[in-house]
Amino acid sequence: MTTPQVPCVAIVGRPNVGKSSLLNRLAGKRISIVDAMSGVTRDRVTARIHIAMRPVELVDTGGIGIVDTLHLEDQVEHQIEAAVFQADVILFLVDVREGLTPQDREVAGRLRRTSTPVVLVGNKADSRRLVEAGGGELNALGFGEPLLISATQGHGIADLLDAVAGLLPPPEDGADAAAQEAEGRNRIKLALVGRQNAGKSSLLNRLAKAERVIVSEVPGTTRDAVDVRFELGGHVYVAIDTAGMRRRGKFPLAVDFFSQVRTERSIRQCDVALLLLDATQEVSIVDKNLAAYVRAHHRPCILVVNKWDLIQADVASPEDYMRYLRAHLPGLGFAPLAMVSALTGFNLAGLLDLSRSLFQQAGVRVATAEVNRVLEAARERQAPKQRRGKRPKLFYGTQVSVHPPTFVIFVNDPSLFDDEYTRYFENRFREAFPFSEVPVRIHFRRRGGGQDPAAETPVVPDPEGGA
Repeated sequence: MTTPQVPCVAIVGRPNVGKSSLLNRLAGKRISIVDAMSGVTRDRVTARIHIAMRPVELVDTGGIGIVDTLHLEDQVEHQIEAAVFQADVILFLVDVREGLTPQDREVAGRLRRTSTPVVLVGNKADSRRLVEAGGGELNALGFGEPLLISATQGHGIADLLDAVAGLLPPPEDGADAAAQEAEGRNRIKLALVGRQNAGKSSLLNRLAKAERVIVSEVPGTTRDAVDVRFELGGHVYVAIDTAGMRRRGKFPLAVDFFSQVRTERSIRQCDVALLLLDATQEVSIVDKNLAAYVRAHHRPCILVVNKWDLIQADVASPEDYMRYLRAHLPGLGFAPLAMVSALTGFNLAGLLDLSRSLFQQAGVRVATAEVNRVLEAARERQAPKQRRGKRPKLFYGTQVSVHPPTFVIFVNDPSLFDDEYTRYFENRFREAFPFSEVPVRIHFRRRGGGQDPAAETPVVPDPEGGA
């Protein structure tokens, strides 16, 4: 079943009028990067919100008339035009503190040529003086009485939402209910991560079957974490394009730091991380750092080897490359590999199938009896070593959550169980249960409330015969 199209509201205007701040205010969280530097937003950044109890797609765009440091003006303009073309309502933002500028008048001229309803919004009306003085001049643009707001302080936002609600197209029969139902379906969030120029944006566009984000050979093109929803085979996905990772400490601009922060947040919040690796390049320290971050946050991960179409069979086989990656990214030894080409579309259907498989594995629940059967077998196979003159004792374990599968094992003293033994249990659980390709999280916890755990009888037998 195809998800019904929800109404789209696009925020447009010249650079630095507060478009990203308004999207963040309406979404109730920091999505778009906000910075005093002009031209930070390049791609279309979206957020799903509700207006008058209806799902709405909110779109932040680059500044019209931007002068881009990487000479991507044409690509930014293309993204703005696409947002305006698809919009059901346009929010035309101007800065009341600076007053009308030639760029504002140019934007107004372009918007007059569209039949889409336009709401003129005077942003940065942070004081009563600006509210009283800001409206008159803006009337000259010909879009009626402006709404004066402050995106940073929240003034006038309720009136703005009311105005937008009145301009939304009437819902088709059952469309809103169907959209709400689709919101409740399992959506698999895929974070596309990797170093610069690994092909993340190209892969996202190929998956979405649209030029949804800017693709350039110039490193550092993507800044925001851009969410794109798409469906395939009745399954709903949210692919998140992220900024290319750099080595720690190499942030020439503040915006680069915030890009990295959003990339890391996307990893923490995703269902499956797609770690893109360039088949034509050696594994770098950035790739290793990303792999370590994914592993530390227990995210299911696919090692996506992009540009595989450029590798000749007599140079390297998939088996050769797999051995190479296992040697250089040992912390993700359980993660499956997918050889793909974002350029040609090779194996992208298989990549999505694998993503769904990992999502399902991470949601498996195991009965407590089965957990303890595996614990006992693992204990008999390799008992924990005595530390500081104390003998570690296992009592019982249980699964407490999914995504990722998380287990609590009750013991006499958690400090007696080191990282090596934790990894040992993780591997035994992956062998025994149907989540062989996803991370497992294990917590050792002291058993008993004030009672000496050493005096209790372990559920898992002690091979030395002790209690």
